[in-house]
Amino acid sequence: MSGRAPDRNLALELVRVTEAGAIGAARWVGRGEKESADQGAVDGMRAVLATVSMNGVVVIGEGEKDEAPMLYNGEHVGDGTGAEVDVAVDPLEGTRLAALGQPNAIAVMAVAERGTMFFPGAAFYMNKIVTGADAAHAIDINASPTNNVRNVAEAKGKSPRDIVVYVLERERHDGLIAELRAAGAQVHLIRDGDVAPAIAAAHGGLAAIDLLMGIGGTPEGVIAASAIKCLGGGMQAKLWPRHDEDRQKLVDAGYDVDKVLTDRDLVVGEDVFVAATGVTTGALLRGVRFTPTHAITESIVLRSRTGTMRRIEAEHSLEKSHLIRG
Repeated sequence: MSGRAPDRNLALELVRVTEAGAIGAARWVGRGEKESADQGAVDGMRAVLATVSMNGVVVIGEGEKDEAPMLYNGEHVGDGTGAEVDVAVDPLEGTRLAALGQPNAIAVMAVAERGTMFFPGAAFYMNKIVTGADAAHAIDINASPTNNVRNVAEAKGKSPRDIVVYVLERERHDGLIAELRAAGAQVHLIRDGDVAPAIAAAHGGLAAIDLLMGIGGTPEGVIAASAIKCLGGGMQAKLWPRHDEDRQKLVDAGYDVDKVLTDRDLVVGEDVFVAATGVTTGALLRGVRFTPTHAITESIVLRSRTGTMRRIEAEHSLEKSHLIRG
């Protein structure tokens, strides 16, 4: 870590960035063009990032994994003044969701003191379990899904039949889904994008989500961990190599693939900020709405030092805002 810590003014600067990304992507919602939606989000974010008072380096960006337009790892962002920070960014979390007009697409970013965010490297995927503060002590990623449902239910004073679990809809989760249902849990399948459900599960009051479970992206896991450091809640994760070649790459790079990682391992810093803006309406946020004269956005801004969550609705003039012209 080096330089001075980021201050509270950075929080509202970041929401300007995610608003720009969300508006850039929203023009493409439902049009079936993932790449165009992603590019709109990236272009919007990058334009505003250049004006933010910080000396940031992107340590977690999107692009290499799926050849999407990117804010790439190692890119310097901000105006070069202010605190030196790590930046984790997903300009459009849920590109397919936006393209198909489905729920839970968001523009999201997190910052923390320089050198404090986990760098995924070759670790594209991780197994995750996330819950709220009232059950943080009850989760164990090495335990069975059945035991986790039972333990979380007990911690929350619920029946297992009342436990709502969000899981990405993937073939690799067929066994997980079957066991969760056999344990009595209500399983809600999500097509893409596990950051918004993870944040909602950690908060507890934002939506009726008790757990997020399953294998998703490691970059998304670090962004979710940043939010959990701000909100409270519990998260455990383990790197998930897809095959022996993946495992060997991780071992050769010095990663312990058997280690249980918590949110505090994934984000070591104590001055963490997260901003997210809805692109399509979902468990966490309302999507961008257009009127004849304005674009209306809904965002949250989180700060770890104070545990503050602000919900911000903003109206952006179609005539005056440079974010939404064109």
